[in-house]
Amino acid sequence: MEKSDPLLLLDNGTLAYILGDGEYRFTNLKFDEAKAIIEMKGEAEEEVVQVFRNPELEKVMYAYLGLEEMKFNYEPEAHLHVGQDAIAFKLYVTPSGTQPIVLGEEGQQAVKIKNLYIYCQHIVRMK
Repeated sequence: MEKSDPLLLLDNGTLAYILGDGEYRFTNLKFDEAKAIIEMKGEAEEEVVQVFRNPELEKVMYAYLGLEEMKFNYEPEAHLHVGQDAIAFKLYVTPSGTQPIVLGEEGQQAVKIKNLYIYCQHIVRMK
């Protein structure tokens, strides 16, 4: 039996690197859909490969998707083959419209400077 290509987990930077020649289909995913795909492929640990290193994004993956923390194989130079699937965690940052001041744990002032949004996309290489 031939081994299938693993599901790739990407961020903004690695997605831009992976998209070279070829045709791709993009589908926006809800968090529960992304979770289901990762859990289905993640049953066999070698079936999911993380192509990025970003502790903040990893924290979001586990917290907001409700995933159990898993240690995925890491391959910084992965390629997306024809028919292979990937999930991209796209970060979107906007300046804060307001700059409320909050007090930190030790009484220091902190100012909100940006809003951070995340969404998921499923990518398949078609050609």
